[in-house]
Amino acid sequence: MPTKDELFYKRKSAYDLASEEDNAKSEEYAKEYKSFLDNAKTERESIKEAVRLASAKGFVPFQRGMELSSGSKVYAVSGGKAMILAVIGKKELSEGVNIAAAHVDAPRIDLKQIPLYEEADLAFFKTHYYGGIKKYQWVAQPLSLHGVVIKKDGTAVNIVIGEDENDPVFMITDLLPHLGKDQEKKLLGEAFTGENLNILIGSQPLGEEKEDNRVKFHVMSILNEKYGITEEDFLSAEIEAVPLMGARDVGLDRSMIGAYAHDDRSSVFAILKGILNVDNPSKTAVCVLVDKEEVGSDGVTGMQSAMFDNFMEDLCDSYGVKLRDCYRNSFCLSADVCNAYDPNFADVSEKLNSAKLGYGMGVLKYSGTRGKSGTSDASAELVALLRKVFGDNNVVWQMTQLGKVDQGGGGTVAKFMANRNIDTIDAGVPVLSMHAPYEIVSKLDCYMTYKGALSIYEQD
Repeated sequence: MPTKDELFYKRKSAYDLASEEDNAKSEEYAKEYKSFLDNAKTERESIKEAVRLASAKGFVPFQRGMELSSGSKVYAVSGGKAMILAVIGKKELSEGVNIAAAHVDAPRIDLKQIPLYEEADLAFFKTHYYGGIKKYQWVAQPLSLHGVVIKKDGTAVNIVIGEDENDPVFMITDLLPHLGKDQEKKLLGEAFTGENLNILIGSQPLGEEKEDNRVKFHVMSILNEKYGITEEDFLSAEIEAVPLMGARDVGLDRSMIGAYAHDDRSSVFAILKGILNVDNPSKTAVCVLVDKEEVGSDGVTGMQSAMFDNFMEDLCDSYGVKLRDCYRNSFCLSADVCNAYDPNFADVSEKLNSAKLGYGMGVLKYSGTRGKSGTSDASAELVALLRKVFGDNNVVWQMTQLGKVDQGGGGTVAKFMANRNIDTIDAGVPVLSMHAPYEIVSKLDCYMTYKGALSIYEQD
């Protein structure tokens, strides 16, 4: 008769399952990942860094009709905010491809198109938040500005202010507690409004006392001197306010990483590094980095756009293969983070099915809200395939879900891949304080997510 140990399923910590080699490699991986995070605080910067890393590994821009063979490494960029990479495999594309997809965008605060104003001799930028944020977390902390201004003649002006130690930083002000009695009576989600997330950018006037908007004039003069722009140029600008803090080790044991935008750049780096280390796979390996997931995956750089289909169709045309045949036999790992169980907020999670920090890559059979609304819900066959692939490659992983039933929910790009008739499942790094300006992940979980992505690329 089988024993309890043989019959019962028990999750184990990645620290108890991982080899000494994996533990050592996870430290090296963490160093590379932290560097990526500090160089990629926006979607444009993420793609720029991905292109740099890919080019160093021999990837070249893909062009329709170019000659390809097994081992060819190509990439295509869309709008500077999305990217697809492929390593051509030995098998025909009609037998399918192995895909990993992640999103490069993250919750942040964007400048409005007419942002600059002066009030009470202080200059501010008006903003519009992007993605799901808790507004109170973004006040009274240092921010940096990243983005691009496209001038009327088409000239692009890149802007990064705050990251250099000699740069100024920016802040959204908060009310002092001495005068906060009325504010404290409000619900947490009402105490700070989106329209009042105004960024303080100056206080010193320039010009004669009788003139108006002297502080605004001073700010605009500085921007014009440094970047050659005028206020009208903000109309065609994309400038984001992001947390100033860089990636750092967390905890006395240094087992965790604190940083902005682990969601979803922990997945981005994992699947990117994975495909950079693929040389001659059995099936063609495809890495998809898309924008706009945090706001519904719409737009020309989102997963719902034709960008991916166009790339894959051109690839299939090179081999005389029908796109639908390729999709039908393909597999996609939708690489996105999951929430890690937090004992400080235990009431929103169902402990038996929640991911734990340090227990490896989190796999979600389904996401969505309420009655699994808005999810593709991967099949049992697909989960079984993942169990085998991860088991064969010593990937430590755990099954999870996003909180208690009816507590909330969320979505990923998985359903948009599945709608293309591509078998798809969600998996990624468990995160504490998700969507906060500073999120926390486990180094070993990050490394196991990379190993998981690599094993998907290399599967037959």
